[in-house]
Amino acid sequence: MASSSSFTSPLCTWLVAACMSFTCDRDPHQPSMLLHPHHSGNKRLGRRRKVLSKCSGAAQFNRSLSISSFCGSSIHGLITSLEPCNEYYSSKSALSSLPLFADNALSSFFGSNSVTLNRNQRRLARSRSRSRSGEAMSVAVQPTEEVKMKKKPHTKQRRVVVTGMGMVSPLGHDPDVFYNNLLEGASGISTIETFDCASYPTKIAGEIKSFSTDGWVAPKLSKRMDKFMLYMLTAGKKALVDGGISEDVMDELDKAKCGVLIGSAMGGMKVFWDALEALRISYKKMNPFCVPFATTNMGSAILAMDLGWMGPNYSISTACATSNFCILNAANHIIRGEADVMLCGGSDAAIIPPGLGGFVACRALSQRNEDPSKASRPWDTNRDGFVMGEGSGVLLLEELEHAKKRGANIYAEFAGGSFTCDAYHITEPRPDGAGVILCIEKALAQSGVPREDVNYINAHATSTPAGDLKEYQALMHCFGQNPELRVNSTKSMIGHLMGAAGAVEAIAAVQAIRTGWVHPNINLENPDEGVDMRVLVGPNKERLEVKAALSNSFGFGGHNSSIIFVPYK
Repeated sequence: MASSSSFTSPLCTWLVAACMSFTCDRDPHQPSMLLHPHHSGNKRLGRRRKVLSKCSGAAQFNRSLSISSFCGSSIHGLITSLEPCNEYYSSKSALSSLPLFADNALSSFFGSNSVTLNRNQRRLARSRSRSRSGEAMSVAVQPTEEVKMKKKPHTKQRRVVVTGMGMVSPLGHDPDVFYNNLLEGASGISTIETFDCASYPTKIAGEIKSFSTDGWVAPKLSKRMDKFMLYMLTAGKKALVDGGISEDVMDELDKAKCGVLIGSAMGGMKVFWDALEALRISYKKMNPFCVPFATTNMGSAILAMDLGWMGPNYSISTACATSNFCILNAANHIIRGEADVMLCGGSDAAIIPPGLGGFVACRALSQRNEDPSKASRPWDTNRDGFVMGEGSGVLLLEELEHAKKRGANIYAEFAGGSFTCDAYHITEPRPDGAGVILCIEKALAQSGVPREDVNYINAHATSTPAGDLKEYQALMHCFGQNPELRVNSTKSMIGHLMGAAGAVEAIAAVQAIRTGWVHPNINLENPDEGVDMRVLVGPNKERLEVKAALSNSFGFGGHNSSIIFVPYK
């Protein structure tokens, strides 16, 4: 029965697509042949309906099997579904190597080149033959001839520059204060004070101890919003001030060409947590804004409403790679001419009972409670997990000519970046680092930055046993021949800011370009075997003329992202 169902399912999928394709290219105002049983093709259609009716039952059976295997009485099905995808783990893509649409598709799909075609297979082959002859073109079959498209006229690519930075972090809420603390090797990790975590094995985090929204967020909203939104609104407005967007400049901006793209990995967890607690008493006790203020997009939306910016506005959530995804997409809006100015980055505030408890349950957090400042130690053999952090980072990106016209101070130029997916495991990196390597290579190709020019890398390195080493190996694969290369991890001092990490680390990368100094890696006392300390920055800041800075961010689900900044010239 298993072999029968494995044949029926792909056949049914193809036939459904083939039947649908009768109307794909017809004029929408003409009556559909499927609605007229007396059409000249009704006999052939009737035969296909019979096949589809049989397939429908088989497909339903397949779905029931799939659901029962996943939702059984044991959690075993769920656990195994999250294991590494070894079946497709190879140097070549499984999809590209599976010739579903080739001439020998049937034999390749069913595992043998000498299989005798049964009745259903012969029917499928005849249908494919008719499709090629023009009787019906299935939407599931790739056309053999390339579609001829008009070439887009060549235009000079618009350049994107960084003209403002704003942040809220465990080491300060001003980019200069923050970076000076990094250069001094100060740690922002301490014992959690927001709630009683005595019963948790982890009691430390990169927690923000002092923060005020005065002058940045209306008091009425400040009382109801989640902290991730408050951090985001504050950092976003600080980026505008830092970028010289005064009220007079704001009045001159084309609001339809100004956008906001700031994401969050966790969203409004505190607002939702408080709503659940209130619900224990009555729904009438719930914050009426608990649903909109818990969603990841609402921070960007509220900031745009406050500013009156009507350009691209949304958020991206790709776990801990969120900020880089937002920054690159914001830059692309400017490059395509859809915006002139974009606020972009990320924000998260998940240091609450379910946030801490959830990561403890994953066994992902450091338990070095006796000495919090020593807990986050990327590439050190004694690391025992990452440290949670919170905060927000926002960059003001601007089209170069627009920035020059208003006399903006340009900090650096955004050169480009890329994304890839490991497609391997929900938390573990691919053992061969192929996803990260591909992401970096694509970022280099997209940006046009020569490999040898990348001499500074702000690594994702979270202080986890597997992640740090795999990223290091990928970096050596791509840049190991560069004698000037210096690599550090900002997380050694502030912990992991989740969706905000990439933006805060992008600010660190821009600051390295501006100042000519790269910050140290603290707590790197016993490096992993095979790690070259001539590449990793030591316990003290180092002078470096940055030619190109690359910042990596990776997220649960296998999301990889790399972005590149260069000095503006």
